[in-house]
Amino acid sequence: MNRNIINHGIGHEQSRLSVGRVLIYALLVFCALYYLAPLYVMLSTSVKTLDEIRSGNLLSLPASPTGAAWIKAWSSACTGVECNGLAPFFWNSIRMAVPAVLISTLVGSLNGYVLAHWRFRGSEIVFTALMVGCFIPFQVVILPMARLLGTVNLANTTPGLVFVHIVYGIAFTTLFFRNYYVTVPEELVKAARIDGAGFFMTYRKIIFPLSLPIFMVCFIWQFTQIWNDFLFGVVFGGSDAKPVTVALNNLVNTSTGVTEYNVNMAAAIIAALPTLLVYLLAGKYFVRGLTAGAVKG
Repeated sequence: MNRNIINHGIGHEQSRLSVGRVLIYALLVFCALYYLAPLYVMLSTSVKTLDEIRSGNLLSLPASPTGAAWIKAWSSACTGVECNGLAPFFWNSIRMAVPAVLISTLVGSLNGYVLAHWRFRGSEIVFTALMVGCFIPFQVVILPMARLLGTVNLANTTPGLVFVHIVYGIAFTTLFFRNYYVTVPEELVKAARIDGAGFFMTYRKIIFPLSLPIFMVCFIWQFTQIWNDFLFGVVFGGSDAKPVTVALNNLVNTSTGVTEYNVNMAAAIIAALPTLLVYLLAGKYFVRGLTAGAVKG
C-alpha cells in the first residue's frame, strides 16, 4: 500500500516536471521566433522586387528571389554626391575596427595586470578614474578629441578613428581584465618573482596563458562597439574614411524619389553581418569569459 502511494506520488511529480518543461520550452521558442522575426523580414524583403514588396505583405515568402538589391547595396548605393556603394566604407570599418580592437585589448590586458598584481601608490585612484571613464558619454569627448586630432594631423582619417576608439575603449578593457586577473592566485605571481621572472616574463608565462576567456570577451565587446559606432564615425571620419554605419545612414536617407526597401534591407544586413558572425562563432566564449572571473579562487 505504501509502495503504491510512493509510486503514485513520484509519477505525479514527474508529470508536473514534464508539463513545466514543455511550458518553458514553448516560451523559449516563442521568444526566439519573436526576436528572429525582424531578421526574417529583412532577409525576405532584401530578395524581393519593389513591385512584390508593394503588393504583398512583410511575412510572405519571395515569389522569385533576386540578388539585385544586394549587388546595388554593395556597389551602387548613393552616399552624398557620389555613388560608391557600401564596399569602400565596409573596408574602412575593417581597417578601423581590427587594429583598434587588438591594441585596446592588449593595452587593457597590461593595465589590468598591473592594477591586479603590481599595485603601486595611487593604483586605486587610477582604477577608479578608469571606471569613471566607462560612463562618460560619447558627446562629452567630441570637442577635446577633435582638437587633439587636429593638433596631431589625424583629423578626418582612418588612423584618427582608430586612435579615438583605442582611447575610449581602454577604460572598458582595463576594467574587464583587472576584475579577471584579481581571481588569479597571488601565489603564482609571487612564485614567479621569487624565481627571478620580471614584469613581462611573469605576464607572458603566467598571466597570458590564463587569459583566453577574458580576451574573447574584450574582442567581442570592442569589435561590436567599434563596428556599430556612428557618432565618432560621422564626426571624425572624412569623406574617404567614413565607416559603414555612416554610409548606411546616407544610403537610407538618400532622396531619389523612390524608397528602395529591398536595397535598404540588404545594406542593413551587410552592415550587420560582421557582428552577427562574431557572435555566432564566438558567442559561447563570450559567456564563458564573463562567468570565468565571477568567483574568486
